[in-house]
Amino acid sequence: MGETNDIEREAGVNGDSSGTTSTAASSNANILIVDNNHPDAPIREARNADEADSSPPTPRFIQDENSWKRFKWVPYPVRRWIKAGVEWTEGPAVPRRFRIEPLFPQVQQFPIVLLDRYLPNKLHRAALVLVLYVVWIVSFAFTLKNGQAVSEIAEWGRLVNIGCGSTYWIAGNGCGLDGIDCRPFDDGGFPFRCPGNCGSYQVLNPRAVGDQEVIYKPLVVGGPPADGDGPAIYRGDSFICGSAIHAGVISDATGGCGVVRLVGLQSNYNSTKRNGITSVPFDSYFPLSFTFEPDVECSSRDPRWSLLAISVVFTTVFSLFVSHPGLFFFTQFSGLFWTVGMAMDTPNYTDLASLFSREIGLYLPAMFVAWVMYDKMGIRRTLKGLTAHVEKTILWLGGAWVGSLTNYTFDFIPIQRLNSHDINQQPGARAALAIIIIVLFFAVVFQIWFFRQEARLRSHLKLYGLFAVCLIIFLLLPGQNLRIHHYILALLLLPGTSLQTRPSLLFQGLLLGLFINGIARWGFDPVLQTALALRGDAPVQSPLPVIDEPKISPNTSITFSWEAPPAPSYDGISVLVNDVERFRTYFDDGNSAPGAGSSGVVSNVTWTRPKGLVKDEPEYFRFAWVSGGTRGDYTKAGRWDGGEGWEEMKTGPSLRVRDEVGGREGQGMEEAREVMIVDLRKRGL
Repeated sequence: MGETNDIEREAGVNGDSSGTTSTAASSNANILIVDNNHPDAPIREARNADEADSSPPTPRFIQDENSWKRFKWVPYPVRRWIKAGVEWTEGPAVPRRFRIEPLFPQVQQFPIVLLDRYLPNKLHRAALVLVLYVVWIVSFAFTLKNGQAVSEIAEWGRLVNIGCGSTYWIAGNGCGLDGIDCRPFDDGGFPFRCPGNCGSYQVLNPRAVGDQEVIYKPLVVGGPPADGDGPAIYRGDSFICGSAIHAGVISDATGGCGVVRLVGLQSNYNSTKRNGITSVPFDSYFPLSFTFEPDVECSSRDPRWSLLAISVVFTTVFSLFVSHPGLFFFTQFSGLFWTVGMAMDTPNYTDLASLFSREIGLYLPAMFVAWVMYDKMGIRRTLKGLTAHVEKTILWLGGAWVGSLTNYTFDFIPIQRLNSHDINQQPGARAALAIIIIVLFFAVVFQIWFFRQEARLRSHLKLYGLFAVCLIIFLLLPGQNLRIHHYILALLLLPGTSLQTRPSLLFQGLLLGLFINGIARWGFDPVLQTALALRGDAPVQSPLPVIDEPKISPNTSITFSWEAPPAPSYDGISVLVNDVERFRTYFDDGNSAPGAGSSGVVSNVTWTRPKGLVKDEPEYFRFAWVSGGTRGDYTKAGRWDGGEGWEEMKTGPSLRVRDEVGGREGQGMEEAREVMIVDLRKRGL
């Protein structure tokens, strides 16, 4: 019977039978041939009435709502759009893998063809790579050493390396009361060597010069006399290298050497515009001033441009002739890192040994991060199988050089530090930031389209969602401020370039260059900083002294008194005269203290006008509360013309003068001055 049914079923299927048997077999075939789980299978009738479901099918929109039971408060149109957006991120059913098809392939692959023809052996190629490394390192080191070779100037001794922010007078109150820690004020000097590009070194927080505030420009106070007859005289807190450029002693592009000489107390510092720097005027006196010795013969030029040329040549050769992505990437990373750290954007240093020690300490952890970027953040994916070697050189390597030389290539952008304080106070910073955001927006949209075509958009959106959550957590941490350094920005954006497209080559090179510049110059600065560390020497918005109308004895003295300070926070007052601290008085110093009343509480200070001042030569006074050894913000300067004229201080603080020096330019000046003083003491100068 089973065989008959099988035969009949087979006959029915094949159409070889007719009649009733055929019909029955056909009917059975319709039931048995199509699997019950197949979407086209007919629904079997229920075995009993209890199993029968006579209800109509559930509409699609109701089925969709079942998956949103927890989000019923979200309107249905919104849920529909969200679902459509999520489905859109999946990308096409058949993903596309982008590959760069080189323009003029025979030209771009010609270097590889040469290697295959003349060096087919891998061992020979490895030997050639080692030879190129040795030639590169030796030529770089030889040029660097020659450029920094110690030379001497007759009667002055050997040159001292100083940074762009080096000064004689330390910023803030670093020179102590009456400037005692910065003596001698005259009869001194030393031969110096400055690097190139010091004309762009600026103060990043307001620096008080009398009743003026200097910001986002070189601190150069003074210059040649108004009549042009005589040497250029600069106030002691001026940048030495910036002043040397202004005086024409050295070149901004290549740096140079000279001799700086102290000339003590000077008055009426003139303002002129010379060699791209406009100096700041000051119409009063300052205890320490300096000038530059004329007709000094010294041979010293900053070798940075020669070093840059050497590295550009070798990185270009490796880019054109190396197709292996790992060898190409780590060679380029190392070459750019050492060129930036040792030549193009160096910190202040005294000798090459100390500079090399600093850079090697940064290079080792930077190489680990480089491996993470290469293996885990998409650089390998971008470079693997790339045969457009000329385009790679122009877009990827060119972009990397542009990014690593940000102190030159992006110096025109009026954003020094990416934080709200600087953006709000720096002219043009908001407009520049808006332009940058617009450019980034279109670049991101462009990259999103490519990632969707490769069906990788959703995974990258999850990654950037994690980044966003971390940044939000950082923003909410109490007592901490989020600061996005450019090396952090590079790490955040780099995964979005893991495509082999021409825009991705350019974006990836730029971001890698930003990372290299950030680490080689500034190190691994923390992404979270306290308000004090971020502020540097900017005002802290502490309470300001309220000064009463002074009592004036024309051409003799002026006496200041003040309202009571906020108790018990402050126990003294500090007074600056012409930006030099002249008084630091505590209220409980006793009856013997100047200005102490019958109760033994100091309530006023008297300043006696120095003898020999020209009539009507003004003096500038600023005041700050003191708590122990810490000073708060200083008031803006009040002006006394020496007679009966007194101009009150304007509202608000001026520069916050601190015991410790802070800020980008402050750290460099403090370090450079300490090195300078130690070196001069060793030499008995």
